Amino acid sequence: MTLAYDSVLSTTAVISTVFQFLSGTVICRKYIQKKSTGESSGVPFICGFLSCSFWLRYGVLTNEQSVVMVNMIGSTLFLVYTLVYYVFTVNKRAYVKQFGIVLAILIGVIVYTNSLQDDPQKMIYITGIVCCVVTVCFFAAPLTSLVHVIRVKNSESLPLPLIATSFFVSLQWLIYGVLISDSFIQIPNFLGCLLSLLQLGLFVLYPPRSYSGQGYKLLEQAVPF
Repeated sequence: MTLAYDSVLSTTAVISTVFQFLSGTVICRKYIQKKSTGESSGVPFICGFLSCSFWLRYGVLTNEQSVVMVNMIGSTLFLVYTLVYYVFTVNKRAYVKQFGIVLAILIGVIVYTNSLQDDPQKMIYITGIVCCVVTVCFFAAPLTSLVHVIRVKNSESLPLPLIATSFFVSLQWLIYGVLISDSFIQIPNFLGCLLSLLQLGLFVLYPPRSYSGQGYKLLEQAVPF
């Protein structure tokens, strides 16, 4: 019965996460229509690629097929988003530098963990730690917007649909992590749930004056696995 729960939950988690990743197509469509990235940042795309690549590596090492599948799709999508941003940004040199740094980090971690092939458990442990750190950094990114919401006492700048989706996705992966007893999946998604709940709580404390604020004009918050 537990295996059946694992299978159903992993399938629904993969599907919902892929739909969440696809939110980047909305942003890229705007870039293509305007033929410009405007003042928006492409860092979320680069970081999304980094996060999905690390989790893909972790999924391969632990033989978790659902983790492999969702992050293979995610890393591909974020790479495409990164290329689209590069085509339409005026700061190409700076963007290439940012991507180069991320690529160097990714390659460095892979090379280091490959040197630990005689100790597979240590390979998994180091990769899991890196995945957790990168994911927690992603979840910490919106904290600056939370400070702004508290200061102005208005949650209009927060994208409610995206936050609610993030909570739902994080909760699914948290439960899946509990079912398969994987702390590296549990910890970042537990923190993701807490952050999403905190943001949702701000909608209750500081209701938006309208649902057409900046958070709804352009959903730039890309959520990793």
